Amino acid sequence: MVGLIVAAVLILFALFVAAKTVRIIPQARAGVVERLGRYSRTLTPGMTIVVPFIDRVRPLLDLREQVVTFPPQPVITADNVSVGIDTVLYFTITEPKSATYEVANPLQAIEQLTVTTLRNIVGSLTLEQALTSRDEVNDRLRIVLDERTGKWGIRINGVELKSIDPPGTIQEAMEKQMRAERDRRAAILTAEGVKQSAILTAEGEKQSAVLKAEGGKQAAILRAEGEAKAIDTVFSAIHEGDPDPKLLSYQYLQMLPQLARGDANKIWVIPSEFTQALSNLSGFAADATERRQKPEPPPPPAVTPGDPAA
Repeated sequence: MVGLIVAAVLILFALFVAAKTVRIIPQARAGVVERLGRYSRTLTPGMTIVVPFIDRVRPLLDLREQVVTFPPQPVITADNVSVGIDTVLYFTITEPKSATYEVANPLQAIEQLTVTTLRNIVGSLTLEQALTSRDEVNDRLRIVLDERTGKWGIRINGVELKSIDPPGTIQEAMEKQMRAERDRRAAILTAEGVKQSAILTAEGEKQSAVLKAEGGKQAAILRAEGEAKAIDTVFSAIHEGDPDPKLLSYQYLQMLPQLARGDANKIWVIPSEFTQALSNLSGFAADATERRQKPEPPPPPAVTPGDPAA
């Protein structure tokens, strides 16, 4: 019975020693081995063997990129405005040995270093610059942190300002300023629209006036050409017909009433040619009367066939 108990104890002890001897390191993990209290080596992913009771494996370190969010920190800007800034930090452990022995609490050390560096950077900027220069602040903060944490075996991949919260009164003033700026831009755009509309209207009226003038000019030219052709046609017809002075005098007398027509004609001056036209017309009328009063000659006597006088 005692032998069975001893055998069981030996088996359990052998299993315990085997568990302490064979260690399996997962992917993206690293283990630091201490031999008799001093650093021995760093375990990489896979199966490895350590000496039990002599080697001690410290807690495994995560080699993946890690994200840490820090609570809001009060920061005073260059124009004496207190703002609360939330930061998000991305880091990766590159040297497990340094991360284990160079710093006691890496996360706390990074947080305090981030707060002090952020106050130095934002303290040199005004509130407006801090709100509009986040990329610049992120880059400067990352460079400073990466230089300080390099000896700790930690690489800072990026730092982001999650939010910048100014006091309520400052936010209200900024909203009023933004509203006034939008109103100003709207007024400028409205004025520009009215100006462009007036310019386009004036240009349209100008073009319309030019086109009307061109049309009137063309119409006057065509009308003058038509009248010239009509006068030329009438003049040619008159010369081809060879009228006598009596006919011309009669036409002249017919045109006189048209010359005197109109309400604005208060005085009508009889031209000197009127007397000559009347005399010609009178002579023409006398000749016509004389022709009508003159007896017609008797017709010649009729000649019969067989008449000796014929």
